[in-house]
Amino acid sequence: MIDALFPFIVLGGLGIVLGVILSLANKYLQVIEDPRIDEVEKLLPNYNCGACGTPGCRAFAIGILNGEVKNLSRCKPGKVDKHFNPILEYLKTHPNPDGTDVGVKI
Repeated sequence: MIDALFPFIVLGGLGIVLGVILSLANKYLQVIEDPRIDEVEKLLPNYNCGACGTPGCRAFAIGILNGEVKNLSRCKPGKVDKHFNPILEYLKTHPNPDGTDVGVKI
């Protein structure tokens, strides 16, 4: 009788141990992403053309917030009044976490 239950006991114990490991990994290894990235990406044209030199609009938005992109005019399909001005206004009201400006211009 015990021989028939042994595989279930081993698999159940293994499931519990791996479940605990996964829950601890989820808690301690999570990556917190800057919420401003999504907002800046929404303000871009979202063509994902790569004409700006980045793989897409999300990478361009990350570059803007990291300070790697200094000129928004690198985005070829973007329009000054439709895309760039709202981004500049958003960045004025949402500075870096340390309080410094993002330092981007058109």
